[in-house]
Amino acid sequence: MNNRVTLDEFIVHSQMNQDNASGEFSGLLRHIGIAAKIVNRIVNKAGLMDIIGLDGNTNSSGDAVQKLDIYANELMIEYLKNSGQCAGVASEELDEFISFSNKIPQKNKYLVVIDPLDGSSNIDVNISVGTIFGIYKRLTSESELLQLEDFLQPGIELVAAGYVLYGTSTMLVYTSGYGVNGFTYDRGIGEFCLSHRDMKIPPSGNHYSINQGYFRQFDTRIQDYLNKCADENMMLRYIGSMVADVHRTLCLGGIFLYPKTKKNPEGKLRMLYECNPMSFVVEQAGGICIDEHGKRIMELPVQTLHQRSSIIIGSVENVNSILPFLN
Repeated sequence: MNNRVTLDEFIVHSQMNQDNASGEFSGLLRHIGIAAKIVNRIVNKAGLMDIIGLDGNTNSSGDAVQKLDIYANELMIEYLKNSGQCAGVASEELDEFISFSNKIPQKNKYLVVIDPLDGSSNIDVNISVGTIFGIYKRLTSESELLQLEDFLQPGIELVAAGYVLYGTSTMLVYTSGYGVNGFTYDRGIGEFCLSHRDMKIPPSGNHYSINQGYFRQFDTRIQDYLNKCADENMMLRYIGSMVADVHRTLCLGGIFLYPKTKKNPEGKLRMLYECNPMSFVVEQAGGICIDEHGKRIMELPVQTLHQRSSIIIGSVENVNSILPFLN
C-alpha cells in the first residue's frame, strides 16, 4: 500500500526543493486548502442549510449573486486574513480590493485574487462548481499599504494558481510554476491527498466545450470553427462552470472556448479571477491559452480589477487548429 502524501506534506517538501520558496508562501497555500475544505462541506449541505438560490443582488461583474457566492467569498477572505501571511485580496464578488497590511502587524509580500465560487448558479441543480485562485507577489514595498497596481499584473507574474473542483469527488489542483499536481479530498481523514502527480494535458482531444446556445452571437470566425468541429464529429461537452469544463479538458484533452458575444463584446470571463489563473495551470500542464485575437492570455495587460476577456484554452493541437480561423 502506497503512503499517502497530504497537501501540507507536499507543499513543505516542494518548499525544501525550491530555492525561492518561503514559509509565508507555503502557509498561504495551506490556508487556501483549509478554506476549500469548509466550502466543500457547505456546498455538499447547501440544500439543507437554506443557502441555495439568488441573494437578490448583482456583483461587480454584473452577474446575479447566489447566496453561496456571499458565503464562499466571506469565508475565503476570512481565512486569508487570519493566515497572517496575505497582504490583501481581490475578489470577483467585490468592487475594490481589500488590504490587510494596515490591519495585521506582519509585513507580507503576497496577495491573492479569487473567484470564490465559479459556476455557482449550478448549485441549485447539484452540478459541479469550483473555486479559482491566483497568488502574486506585491509590487509596492512591504512597509506600505497595498495599491491598485499591486493587483493589476499580467498572468506571467503569477507565483502560483489553481482551482478546487467540488464534484463527485473534491479536488484541489495547483501549480507554482513547477508542473501541475492534483489532490483529492479524503473525507475519512479530512485531508487533500496527492492523487494526480505531474498532470499533463493530452496533445489533442475529441471534445470541444462552449455555450452553443450563443452560436448566433459569436463572430463568424468562431462559427466557422464550430462548424468544423461538428463536421469532424467532435463531441460537444459543456457544464457551465469554467472549473469543471477546463478540468475535463485538462484530463481528456480538447478545447474550451468562451468567445466574445454581441452582449459581451469584450468577452465574459474575468482576467484576474478566471482567465489568468486557469491559463497558468493549463500552460504548466503543456497546453495553450489565447484570446480571440490569438494573443497569449498571460501576456495581456491588466488595466482594471474586473477586466474581461475572451479565452480559448486547451490541448496544443486543438488550440492550434483554430488559429487559421482567427487570422
